[in-house]
Amino acid sequence: MNNILTTRKSIMILMFAMMLLLAACGQKQDTTTTTSNDPAIATEGASTETTLKIATLIPPMTEILDVVKPLLKEDGINLDVIVLSDNIQPNDALANKEVDANFFQHAPYMKQYNESKGANLVAIQPIYNAIYGAYSKKYKDINALPEGATIAIANDPSNIGRSLQMFAQAGMITLKDGVGMNAIQADITSNPKNFEFKEVDLLMLARMYDEADLVAMTPAYAKPLNLTPVKDALVTEKEDSTFAINLVAREDNKDSEAIQKLKARMAGPEVKQFLQDKYADIAVPAF
Repeated sequence: MNNILTTRKSIMILMFAMMLLLAACGQKQDTTTTTSNDPAIATEGASTETTLKIATLIPPMTEILDVVKPLLKEDGINLDVIVLSDNIQPNDALANKEVDANFFQHAPYMKQYNESKGANLVAIQPIYNAIYGAYSKKYKDINALPEGATIAIANDPSNIGRSLQMFAQAGMITLKDGVGMNAIQADITSNPKNFEFKEVDLLMLARMYDEADLVAMTPAYAKPLNLTPVKDALVTEKEDSTFAINLVAREDNKDSEAIQKLKARMAGPEVKQFLQDKYADIAVPAF
């Protein structure tokens, strides 16, 4: 009888010890799981890279982003470049938070978009001044333009005013006093040679080079036609940083760490050197 009791007692002690051991293992397992999932603790080999989406259109904008992309990798940022097909999509995508920034426009164009769409886009860094000019496939001198010549200009308000102001500075037309860069065709007070100004979509300007007598456009659209403002433009505007091509973000993200790193890289020595080496004839760094 005593042997039986002793055996039962031993079994109970052994079972109790096993329960304690299992409980201890469970506690240890729970503690380990909590620690490994704690966001405050860095795990060896874990990635902290941030993806930043930026919308753009054509060279040299796309090429500048190619320059800064590997530099941003060093800053822990993966730059995802989204190349779009018209000059409305980049702002729509940014305003709708589909991208984090865009790079294709000057500040007056952005401001007009904000006013028309109730958006809050912000120009945070001018990158380069594009030399604006007017080109002709048919004529080699501005004075050779005939009576009633067709002149193609971009159809958005900021570029209409910019084009008309350039032609006024060249003495081709006269504008109402004080209209400046807000000029529209109704503000033309004198047009001695009865030039016809044809307003077309920005991305149609290069095609108009074959059709119109004169086309006003930025170097980004002239360059694919092997045209440069210094060598080929019949008329160029006076240098004006108002129309510098800007990096643009939103009011709600312009001060974020990622956007500030992008801003710093785009206004860095590598981009300046790139512009001087490859685009000195059409673009001047604006920083």
